[in-house]
Amino acid sequence: MDPRLRRLIRKIKNDKLRRMVSELVEEPRFEVNGKVYSGLPLTDSPASLSRHHSYPGGLIEHIISTAKIAMAICDSVEEVYHGRINRDLVISGVILHDLFKPLTYRLKEDGTYGASQLGERIDHLTLISSELIRRGFPLDLIHIVCAHHGEAGPITPKTIEALICHIADMADSKLNNEVIRAALYLVREVTGETLESMNSKEAFRIVQLKTELGWDGVKRALEEIGKREGDGEG
Repeated sequence: MDPRLRRLIRKIKNDKLRRMVSELVEEPRFEVNGKVYSGLPLTDSPASLSRHHSYPGGLIEHIISTAKIAMAICDSVEEVYHGRINRDLVISGVILHDLFKPLTYRLKEDGTYGASQLGERIDHLTLISSELIRRGFPLDLIHIVCAHHGEAGPITPKTIEALICHIADMADSKLNNEVIRAALYLVREVTGETLESMNSKEAFRIVQLKTELGWDGVKRALEEIGKREGDGEG
């Protein structure tokens, strides 16, 4: 398990819930008519095929970043608005909300991602919700997962915890989308070429150096990225 994810799971105070979440994360699989589907390794999976975090390792980044945003919102609700939050539910909801996305993806021969056989027939939200129900997870946690798409999902958030997870999920998704879009634009302006993919770390570096050094900063960032790739660091 990714050590960042393990540390996040340890923040769940309820022993039973922490154990249930850990067991599912360690072996995220789904069984249909006796056939078991496991999908891509969680640590390698993107968080989407073409939207946010659509690169190797993007899903873990999304979960960790969303958790940090959600905890910041919890702080605001408690300290500013004097609301009460079940942080165990928030942390668990963030960890689990996209956990079955790797089951819906496959790595194609050209190195890009496509929908798996399971993913062509059942969406990740239906998969994870079904598994949470089957395993006896708390109703309020299942609701968080079911409602994390907000107005675009099958049900909207009906609890504070569900609302926090939805807002944090949307915030991190938008942050990732916007910084990569900005970086791709800057690269296109400097090189005249359109890159097919870019990860968040590269995008933030490009935007940061553009702010600090102007267009020369974009060139410098591209040189750094190219050197890392040449050294095999990715």
